[in-house]
Amino acid sequence: MGAGHDHGGQVLRAGARHRARLWWAAALLAAYLVVEAAVAIATGSLALLSDAGHMFTDVLGIGMALAAITAAARADTHPQRTFGLYRLEVLAALANAVLLTGVAGYVLIEGVRRFTEPPAVPAAPMLVVASGGLVVNLIAFALLRSGARENISMRGAYLEVIGDLIGSAGVIIAAVIIAVTGWAYADPIVAVAVALMILPRTFGLARTATRILVQAAPAHLDVVVVRDRLAAVPGVCGVHDLHLWTLTSGMEVASAHLQLEPTAELGAVLATARHALHEDFAIDHATLQVEPANGGGCAPADW
Repeated sequence: MGAGHDHGGQVLRAGARHRARLWWAAALLAAYLVVEAAVAIATGSLALLSDAGHMFTDVLGIGMALAAITAAARADTHPQRTFGLYRLEVLAALANAVLLTGVAGYVLIEGVRRFTEPPAVPAAPMLVVASGGLVVNLIAFALLRSGARENISMRGAYLEVIGDLIGSAGVIIAAVIIAVTGWAYADPIVAVAVALMILPRTFGLARTATRILVQAAPAHLDVVVVRDRLAAVPGVCGVHDLHLWTLTSGMEVASAHLQLEPTAELGAVLATARHALHEDFAIDHATLQVEPANGGGCAPADW
């Protein structure tokens, strides 16, 4: 017997209230990303190029937040997509992680190569563009701050912008050092530092996306604890075929077979089980099948 609440819709509808802010932040960052990348190529500044790559992660993060909101709005438009399009966010995250690993890897290799003979990089355009990047990130920071308290996807984008603020500040410092001292090593040093900031979050993004795609139980949920909690529901004498997985960020799903005592009241058991999953584990979409304890139920699945 199925039971559940539209938790995903609630989460993403909260984010939908901030959709205009997301679009403005994404458009602003994407436009300046093009400017920063163009100046980086023209001046040969690896630090600017790495900062542009970091800004690219901001755009991708905001894009995934928008994709999650859009998927929620279109979840019921196709009868064959019983789970909507929520997994598109996860697939995009995995693709982004692969791409960003390549960008960070290139910056690291090129940065190490430049340590032997760093090229001269004009400090003035580097300083101007990096300062503009700092201003753009501050605006994006202000746009995303309120929504970050309500929506997990926006929170991820918000944290990315904070990281990019640090990266832009690093490029500004490198530009000032080059302008004052002419020390060309500042450019590759900052480039490598920013690339190293990108990689851990990129690996974390890939790990999270892969965990969702293989339908592993969410890392913050202990399957044994969830099983024991369901088994403790009055009227339940056994739990089997319990499955926990993540549909997309912030949306955990559960299914289980509950064996009932002969005197158990089906409606009360389901209501209590749903309440327990919601209150104790923040699981609001659960499919629960009830069975009599003394035969007649479904046999446990082989998998």
